[in-house]
Amino acid sequence: MADRADRETEPGLFASVAGFGVTFRTMFTEMVTEQYPEQKVPTQPRFHGRHQLNRHPDGLEKCIGCELCAWACPADAIYVEGADNTEEERYSPGERYGRVYQINYLRCILCGLCIEACPTRALTMTNFYELTGPSRTGLIYEKKDLLAEPQPGMVPAPHPMAPGTTERDYYAGRVTEASPEQETWAKARATTGDTGEER
Repeated sequence: MADRADRETEPGLFASVAGFGVTFRTMFTEMVTEQYPEQKVPTQPRFHGRHQLNRHPDGLEKCIGCELCAWACPADAIYVEGADNTEEERYSPGERYGRVYQINYLRCILCGLCIEACPTRALTMTNFYELTGPSRTGLIYEKKDLLAEPQPGMVPAPHPMAPGTTERDYYAGRVTEASPEQETWAKARATTGDTGEER
């Protein structure tokens, strides 16, 4: 009985060495430290990085200024102001568009709840994760920073909807590229010098 008590109160040599087991095992394994930023490892396809405001295939914006993303954000990092489209200033199909769109990356936790709340799939997340800047104001991204670049076949907004279509046609995927009428309208607007930058 006394021998058992001695073993419990005074650990032997084996017990002392066993405590270093993890240390000894990891001393001889290969290090897994990533050499960032010299070697940048690609992210997984579904990684939640910087946000992007998407466009329809003809170039009109998908954002309708509904503010659901701002309501869904648990960190209160998104600010949206909607405005009405007009025939001279049409930025999205339908009645409204997002006139002001800001994401404050000092507050954003990149959770993706805003993506789930968006009814038009206007807001998605990219694989870009290097969100640094020289000042705090540089981490508040404006609409011009978030809006996707026009792809081939697109005409940047503002311009009319594709002739003979409604907003339902856009959401159903029936508009696949900019029509000749939209391109003509955008070229005529560019030659008059009215770029529509003030929104």
